[in-house]
Amino acid sequence: MKQAGIIIEAEHGQVKETSLGVITLAAKTADFLTALVMDGITHEITEQLAEYGIHTIVDLSLPEAPAIRLNPAVRATAVVQAARELNLDRVLGLSSPEGKDLLPRVAALLDAPLVMDCVDVDLNTGLAKTSQYSGKVMAQIQLTGETLVFGVRPNAVPPEPRPVPAKTVVMTENKAVPENITLLSWDNGDSEGRPSLVEADIIIAGGRGLKNKDNFSLIIDCAEKLNAAPGASRVAVDEGWVPYALQVGQTGEKVSPQVYIACGISGSIQHFAGMKTAKMIIAVNKDENAAIMANCDYQVSGDLFDILPEIMKQL
Repeated sequence: MKQAGIIIEAEHGQVKETSLGVITLAAKTADFLTALVMDGITHEITEQLAEYGIHTIVDLSLPEAPAIRLNPAVRATAVVQAARELNLDRVLGLSSPEGKDLLPRVAALLDAPLVMDCVDVDLNTGLAKTSQYSGKVMAQIQLTGETLVFGVRPNAVPPEPRPVPAKTVVMTENKAVPENITLLSWDNGDSEGRPSLVEADIIIAGGRGLKNKDNFSLIIDCAEKLNAAPGASRVAVDEGWVPYALQVGQTGEKVSPQVYIACGISGSIQHFAGMKTAKMIIAVNKDENAAIMANCDYQVSGDLFDILPEIMKQL
């Protein structure tokens, strides 16, 4: 019987939709699902987890002090001790910024194999599906071992309710802060309440066609109207128009939104590698021969400086 432990990410007192998607993926091939919650459990979180198929909710009860609670070594140790005590032979989390910091630490402490950015996982066979070679191919990777660790790409699997009775267990051990790593500061970025880039349902991204930093406000304003996350190509980041946190592509974030709107982006293979799994791609470009125009579901041939203001006007 495969017992999967799922590291839960929550925001504003609710489980993230992307974490619910990880639960749905795990439920396809695991017999028993355990949620590992580190940042406090509310009644709403408990109800959400039970509704989507969690059998046991583990409150790891990390201290309130940010220097301890947010220390990645403390968090990894808490997950590992829970996995060992509860005999979890599969551990899953998101390939989010937090997951990319946490999951490799967990795998190292468990001496377990790890695959990040999975779009599908079979927990019975240990098969993981992920992109390779700048997104040119989808690879199936076979993991073997007593415990396996998987990072799941946000939005790779839509959440589906699967109500089960759930019990809550509190674990209060293992809160010692390691001597070799200290959390000096924590920066939540400047997203100003916008959806996270890697978890957004809609992303509108800009590239070289924006011409300068001031013009990038068109992307930011349009994203706000659409309740979307703004994104950027590497050119826009290299030119200093936007911070690196907004970069989509091989050397930036890999995203899987429902809708990806590329504005003034030529569509290099490196950029395409980061957003090719979007459910719908819309390209806005005045160059009909741009590579992005051949790799989209809908294309708008025209000047983005005419089109984006009209979109905002209509919204």
